[in-house]
Amino acid sequence: MPGLSNIQTQLQTQTQVQTLSPQQVLEARLLALNTLELEEHVRTELGDNPTLEAGPQEAPEQDSDDNAADDADQYENESYQEDNNRDDWNDDDDDWYDRQGSSQGAVADIPLADTRSFYDILYEQLREQDLTPRQMKIALYIIGSIDNDGLLDKDLQAISDDLAFYHDTDASTDEIEQVLKVIQEFDPAGIGARSLQECLLIQIRRKEDTPDRELQERIISTMFDEFTHKRWDKIAARLELSREQTDAVIAELVKLNPRPGSSLGETVGHSRQHIVPDFLLDSYDDEIHFTLNNSNIPQLHVSREYSQMLENQIKGGSSSQRDAAIYIKSKLDKARGFIQALKQREQTMTRTMQAIVDLQRPFFLEGDETLLKPMILKDVAERTGYDISTISRVTSGKYVQTGFGTFPLKAFFTDGVKNDSGQEVSVKEIHRILREATDAEDHDNPLTDEQLSDLLAERGYKVARRTVAKYREQIGIPVARMRKN
Repeated sequence: MPGLSNIQTQLQTQTQVQTLSPQQVLEARLLALNTLELEEHVRTELGDNPTLEAGPQEAPEQDSDDNAADDADQYENESYQEDNNRDDWNDDDDDWYDRQGSSQGAVADIPLADTRSFYDILYEQLREQDLTPRQMKIALYIIGSIDNDGLLDKDLQAISDDLAFYHDTDASTDEIEQVLKVIQEFDPAGIGARSLQECLLIQIRRKEDTPDRELQERIISTMFDEFTHKRWDKIAARLELSREQTDAVIAELVKLNPRPGSSLGETVGHSRQHIVPDFLLDSYDDEIHFTLNNSNIPQLHVSREYSQMLENQIKGGSSSQRDAAIYIKSKLDKARGFIQALKQREQTMTRTMQAIVDLQRPFFLEGDETLLKPMILKDVAERTGYDISTISRVTSGKYVQTGFGTFPLKAFFTDGVKNDSGQEVSVKEIHRILREATDAEDHDNPLTDEQLSDLLAERGYKVARRTVAKYREQIGIPVARMRKN
């Protein structure tokens, strides 16, 4: 049937288009790594592949052989870092800028937290667990996905997909959940929960010798909506509780911590968190300069010794020599592919950061968050020519150190809202107004979302009540009932 043949051809074409080459998969994996993860990955690769070497490589000695020039060209192509000391950070060409010099000592210049970080405390507890190396890899990824409130902000299938794609680990959701259960035993109770409801249930079940523990668990399990909206009368009526019983159980429930991560010291979103930035940025005289923070990543090159060894094995021609040649060639190809993937990562990271700087130039000059313009992944994708998924990989888990603090790249992405004059401003301006309004409100009679919407309208921003609720939740402001004394 011609129709069936056409469909098969289309499906085959789609499959071919969607299939990534091993080199593309490697480039995507490296792109998803932050600076510390990349340093560790480079060290691992150096240990696994004897044909990959670190440190400067001497240029081949000149001789009368015509191949000397070719060897020199090959040396330059196979070296990861060029000896190129230029200050032109904003060129759009494919040249590679020098990563030495201004990057050195970058970590020491970062403001450090006075206490252990959020993740340091979780990692300390993780090291005390009896886990296999595979389980440890899963656990590390789970901890890295926990948000500032202490909750896990990714579903298990998404974690499974990420582990397979970025970390070459094929883990089922059941296997991930088993590791997650271990993390949910960490202190404080509630860490690693996948929802507020699960967070509270974990805390309740951790209690010992509490007379009404079963009643608390029943309320959170079966009447969670009533609890979050403080509908105490409905809870009492449904469970046939007296006023005294209701008051007693509610008094215990409101002691639960909806944000267990907040008790673990400084969190990822804090500008003084002990983190290693992926970019270093300076601005002066109305100019903005930035560089990748790769000072701890060594220069890489392909081993000349193994390259010569391969040539000798090929010339030998015996069976054993051919087997050795196949092995050496595979390692050399892998080394070249790794070097090329690092170069591609550097180019993609640099162009993406340049686009962000161009789009948010006023902020990087002044450091005022109200100057941030509406910007979404699509805006950066269009400016760089990369697809949205690539921009997402570049910006996820990456940080930039500026003269105003260290910020996650995700902080520069925000929706826009138009004011009465038609000018589009960042949602962060709306966030600021909402914070100021709720901080100054009468806590015996807090502002409702409708009243906040009216207040914004007075400031020139027409924002619907439901949208106000969304923005309020984004910055952690509870509903009016929860803010009432």
